[in-house]
Amino acid sequence: MKRIWGVTGDSLNGLSDSLNRMGTIEWMSTRHEEVAAFAAGAEAQLSGELAVCAGSCGPGNLHLINGLFDCHRNHVPVLAIAAHIPSSEIGSGYFQEPTHKSYSANVVTIASWFSSPEQIPQVLAIAMRKAVLNRGVSVVVLPGDVALKPAPEGATTHWYHAPQPVVTPEEEELRKLAQLLRYSSNIALMCGSGCAGAHKELVEFAGKIKAPIVHALRGKEHVEYDNPYDVGMTGLIGFSSGFHTMMNADTLVLLGTQFPYRAFYPTDAKIIQIDINPASIGAHSKVDMALVGDIKSTLRALLPLVEEKADRKFLDKALEDYRDARKGLDDLAKPSEKAIHPQYLAQQISHFAADDAIFTCDVGTPTVWAARYLKMNGKRRLLGSFNHGSMANAMPQALGAQATEPERQVVAMCGGWRF
Repeated sequence: MKRIWGVTGDSLNGLSDSLNRMGTIEWMSTRHEEVAAFAAGAEAQLSGELAVCAGSCGPGNLHLINGLFDCHRNHVPVLAIAAHIPSSEIGSGYFQEPTHKSYSANVVTIASWFSSPEQIPQVLAIAMRKAVLNRGVSVVVLPGDVALKPAPEGATTHWYHAPQPVVTPEEEELRKLAQLLRYSSNIALMCGSGCAGAHKELVEFAGKIKAPIVHALRGKEHVEYDNPYDVGMTGLIGFSSGFHTMMNADTLVLLGTQFPYRAFYPTDAKIIQIDINPASIGAHSKVDMALVGDIKSTLRALLPLVEEKADRKFLDKALEDYRDARKGLDDLAKPSEKAIHPQYLAQQISHFAADDAIFTCDVGTPTVWAARYLKMNGKRRLLGSFNHGSMANAMPQALGAQATEPERQVVAMCGGWRF
């Protein structure tokens, strides 16, 4: 833990004083607690490590909720420290007394209360570990009077960063999938953020079965670069080429995606879904075959079992459609003497940005232009509120990104419906 994002308040005085005396953890002051939660989420998304935010009692920690919900939907490890009123007043309707059930309803992996300093080392370690292993949000509720008490003598926390497990389907299931693909002619792949780290295996897989690759918005940064099989996005802000590729497939393989728009799934194709999260299976479309596993390890195990195809007709038609769609979009991104069009601006931002730039984009039209005109290369990152869809996320996420990667260029594309 390198920093805590938040807004100071009386109920956080114990924490603030301890941080000041320790000098090892930086307090990142924000103007609003929601900003703190979004910034922590961006930090966790970029680093893959636990990030922390804090809010003072009552309205302060309730302001964290929207940003924490975004962290929850993005599956990133975040610890929220929710300050509380004095222990003796809890349940009395005291000034600024909140209900912390607001957190636990839909957002939180674990919500823990501290009633004495002796609890803190063990319970805090449990909350942190659950946030990391479950890739979610943990909340610890800390009454102000407990925070002001001295720590138990000799109190320490032994932190062991438990690695994420690698999950691969049974070989028999992989053989069944390979057999199904053998007798399919028009195969398309639909790839999401679960393909992170699996670029090499994904491209090899697509090349072996001659399948065009459609990507979801959250898959863009992990899939589209250096990819001769990519045919663009589908969905509400996607490309016509991505849409037609999926609709014309006789077999659609969903890889690490929770693409939510049911109208964009083919109705007659066989649909195969591979995902690390069993709850994602069949959530948005019918599924004819499902495997639970990490995309990278699953593709590695599947590749030797898959028979290489020679027929490229479906792939070549999809690539031709993509070239036409890409040209149509690029034609809209040309300079004008009368106005600076957003398509042209986004294209120029992409052109002049650093090779390892981090982009954040607000919900609304900035996301449209980012999706269509920012070019990813395997080093760049693209962050947004792509699942939760909250307004005003880009600048807070940019703050978190810059603190996490101080040497990299960070570009916030702000606009749309922000406040």
